Amino acid sequence: MAAATMNPFFSQNINQNSLVPDWTSQEVSTGTTIMAVEYDGGVVIGADSRTTTGAYIANRVTDKLTPIHDRIFCCRSGSAADTQAIADVVTYQLGFHSIELDAPPLVETAANLFRASCYRYREELSAGILVAGWDQRRGGAGSPSQWGGSGSSYIYGYMDSNYKPNMTKDQCLELVGAAVALAMERDGSSGGVIRLASISEAGVERRVILGNQLPKCSTH
Repeated sequence: MAAATMNPFFSQNINQNSLVPDWTSQEVSTGTTIMAVEYDGGVVIGADSRTTTGAYIANRVTDKLTPIHDRIFCCRSGSAADTQAIADVVTYQLGFHSIELDAPPLVETAANLFRASCYRYREELSAGILVAGWDQRRGGAGSPSQWGGSGSSYIYGYMDSNYKPNMTKDQCLELVGAAVALAMERDGSSGGVIRLASISEAGVERRVILGNQLPKCSTH
């Protein structure tokens, strides 16, 4: 009986397919550590900048602090496409709302619009959103302090120990920068640079902490 032979072309195709990396079929994700801390008269928001596709880092300097109105921002975590789509929809809705009121919108209104969209499409979308900003009714509006994303679990203890009510803007900027840097050290999905924004009646002040300027929070 003749010995069975293997088709060399079939074998070659199998080998080529096995070389295709897994990240090519993964969605683009913002992994992420996002934060917002309120101070008297404003709020400080911050985030890392790493965007991943599976285990592949697709972008090291993503801007996850997205303006929704003049003094209202959202911090995005989850699927990059999903969070960008929701942010675009809310920006459109909030713009019309502002025109109808003939006044700047409230941060609470923006948060409610995000909540409605995220809940309505909860089965289709992967999105974690923090909304923060300044409005005439509440000043720096948002929770006193809030954080989220894959790196957030690494900074609960740090925030419990270091957050204090009635902090100044500079203290909040230092706190958020240090907390995000700590999360970036521990979380494999967070990294890159740290983007910060201070939002108040005077406007928006943005800062970037580069990789070689990141505060060191651990001893090893």
